[in-house]
Amino acid sequence: MMNVYASRLQDWQRQGLERPHHRVQGPQGPYLSVDDRTYLAFCSNDYLGLANDPRICAAAQEALGQYGVGAGASALVCGYSALQAELEAWIAHWLDLERVLVFSSGYLTHLGVIPVLVDGETAVFSDALNHASLIDGVRLARPAQLTIYPHGDWEFLERSLRTCAFGQRWILTDGVFSMDGDIAPLRELVRLAEQYEAWVLVDDAHGLGVLGPQGKGSLAAGGVSSARVLHMATFGKAVGTAGAFVGGHASLIDWLAQRARTHIFSTALPPLIHAATRVALECVASEEFRRSRLARLGARLDAGLQALGLTGVPSCSAIHPVIVGENQRVMALSDRLRAEGMWVAAIRPPSVPEGTARLRISLSAAHTLEHVDRLLEGLEKVMGVGA
Repeated sequence: MMNVYASRLQDWQRQGLERPHHRVQGPQGPYLSVDDRTYLAFCSNDYLGLANDPRICAAAQEALGQYGVGAGASALVCGYSALQAELEAWIAHWLDLERVLVFSSGYLTHLGVIPVLVDGETAVFSDALNHASLIDGVRLARPAQLTIYPHGDWEFLERSLRTCAFGQRWILTDGVFSMDGDIAPLRELVRLAEQYEAWVLVDDAHGLGVLGPQGKGSLAAGGVSSARVLHMATFGKAVGTAGAFVGGHASLIDWLAQRARTHIFSTALPPLIHAATRVALECVASEEFRRSRLARLGARLDAGLQALGLTGVPSCSAIHPVIVGENQRVMALSDRLRAEGMWVAAIRPPSVPEGTARLRISLSAAHTLEHVDRLLEGLEKVMGVGA
């Protein structure tokens, strides 16, 4: 039996799809210590530079002294700390949501929530570039009808909704798409949901903290608000901690708390994470300079990439892809950048469609303009391009 898997592993490696583990030996930041070497890093989702903020660390340490490390049980047994209740109430007030429920991760949120929302009498309409967790949640749910609409094509979606025979309908979309950095046409999606009596689940993992007033995310950035939206986002990106939440109608969130298996049967997050996340979100909401700096860095990077002929549409998120195409070539480029002292992730299928392997550059407010310039110089050198 093991020979079968060894053969499959070798084939995976030949396709340039192997993803090794690298030992990170310190906190997240613009410089990352990996496998006993320090790199200028453009691979973290710590978009606002909060993952090692002293105030957030202090909040975790204080909660550690009061609550200990582990939650001890699932939230519905005895793992629901007062800190989790306070965090959920704070997020609900901040985002003007009736109720919020915290999960242990974004992936677990979708695996738990979507099968509760979707059943054998439900039609699902899912963007072609949605995150794997949305895709896998739908697979578990087994809807009556699944339509994968072309990326961002709300006109295709409207035609599909118009002919749908099922009364219960869910539109699933990322807010900011994690591998391209573009934003979903949320205004059009919500309009269609209201017109065709559908619901919209928005995964704003890469929008929360980065976009909108007070960092409220891609929905707020687009001025979109609707009772038909279920708002989901994670804490492990711009917020700098761990976990995720889903928010919306109080009755719907209460139903999810009773039925979502990944909430019922998972040990709750450690209370120290809830405490750290509360402080981190307060920083997200109040420290506009982080988003302003991130925007300046992004504009500098986009201008440089365009001068090198390496990108198309500029990104207003923290994610800036450089499409390469071939798996082996993108791995070679990532290795050459590493040799130059820079860590940029090489993204290949199944994370992205076949033939679209890329360098995924992610910026942080902790970077400087000089860091961006150094990256551009490195890209010019390893790719052999110029203005």
